[in-house]
Amino acid sequence: MPDRGFDPLSRRAFLQTSAALTAGFALPSYVYAVGADTIRVGLIGCGGRGTGAALQCLEASETVHLVAMGDVMPDRLASSRKNIAEGIAERMPGAAARFKVTDDTAFTGFDAYNQVLGAGVDLVILATPPGFRPLHLAAAVDAGKHVFAEKPVATDVAGIRSVLATYEKAQQKGLGIGVGTQRRHHAGYIEVMNRIRDGAIGDVLNGQVYWNQGGLWSREQQEGWSDTEWQIRNWLYFAWLSGDHIVEQHVHNIDVANWVMGGPPIRAVGVGGRQSRTAPVYGHIYDHFAIDYEYPSGVHIMSMSRQIQGARGRNGEWFQGSKGSSHTSESGPQALLGTSAYEWNRPEEFVSPMVQEHKDLIASIQAGRPRNDLKRIAESNLTAIMGREAAYTGQIIEWEELLAAEQSLAPTALADVQFGSLEVPPVPVPGRTQVARGFIEGWMADLPPRRTR
Repeated sequence: MPDRGFDPLSRRAFLQTSAALTAGFALPSYVYAVGADTIRVGLIGCGGRGTGAALQCLEASETVHLVAMGDVMPDRLASSRKNIAEGIAERMPGAAARFKVTDDTAFTGFDAYNQVLGAGVDLVILATPPGFRPLHLAAAVDAGKHVFAEKPVATDVAGIRSVLATYEKAQQKGLGIGVGTQRRHHAGYIEVMNRIRDGAIGDVLNGQVYWNQGGLWSREQQEGWSDTEWQIRNWLYFAWLSGDHIVEQHVHNIDVANWVMGGPPIRAVGVGGRQSRTAPVYGHIYDHFAIDYEYPSGVHIMSMSRQIQGARGRNGEWFQGSKGSSHTSESGPQALLGTSAYEWNRPEEFVSPMVQEHKDLIASIQAGRPRNDLKRIAESNLTAIMGREAAYTGQIIEWEELLAAEQSLAPTALADVQFGSLEVPPVPVPGRTQVARGFIEGWMADLPPRRTR
């Protein structure tokens, strides 16, 4: 279903940060004042990642008070409240008084996000399945709230357009938006990136980024669950909710590639498929991708991602330069070989980057200079989508053409999603699948007639 609410942007316009403020936007409407003793936080999305992010935010600053929570599923909300209380007791008992969620500020249903936004919060953590992220980002900024958003921030081109519009509005309102790309807040990664920029490995000639691992959790449809509820509970395996694992997970490594290269690529070509995870419980996404990204300088970065049980893993980033090479991974940079050998040593007082990302956002808000990382993650997010579409379609995907494409993966407008029947689209077929149409229409092209909604 096409999205016509935002004009397509050129790559140049996408990369430019707008400096002009539009007179039509009001000044910030949020309650939080610079220098205040507390930041009242609301959590939207109470799964494992949302629960973890709430604990990390509480750990990041003693000014944080968690005051509201919301989730579509009542059982997820209840388990998250329990797990947060237990996590506080185990890791930071002194924070117990800052966990102030009550039954009156715990909300369920598809409108729970709006109820959290109306519960007197200053900052919201967005951790629902990513397909809902554009809707929740727009609502939070419209309500004048600062945001910490888990990655990715969109699963399709229509979502990216919405996110870009939200970025501009947040800039104009002076609102902060942090995102869950923890490598950008890892002391070792930051040190290596600074050295690369200082010429330690010379000109970057090529690179490889990987997230290869085994399988992940999955959930069979239970009696009483509608199709929509099952897809949301099993969200990893449906492209409208996760974007496929290249978008949902591998975006971390792709973001590092863009960090090194100073921006996103201009085109992509690639392959992928569904070889191991073929049962219905795995929806319709792929289990492996291999993408070649070409950057404006002519440099090519190879991207590889895989989720196949029993296969050996590899997770990290490698870059070859004219003077040496670099290697980074989740445990930190292992080696940087340039004009001189370098290995990063983890300091004794190392702060987890998943806590540091909250610290950095909160510090910027308290200093009156809120950081806004939304455009940067939108670039990396669209880069991952470009790789996915290259594999799904079997075509060379150009940045400019993708950004102009009329693509929305959601089965209906996100604000209208409700529990009910919802068909699983077929697995993408290279040579048949198309980018520039709606979810079902594009994937059904040239296939025999089939009932659609």
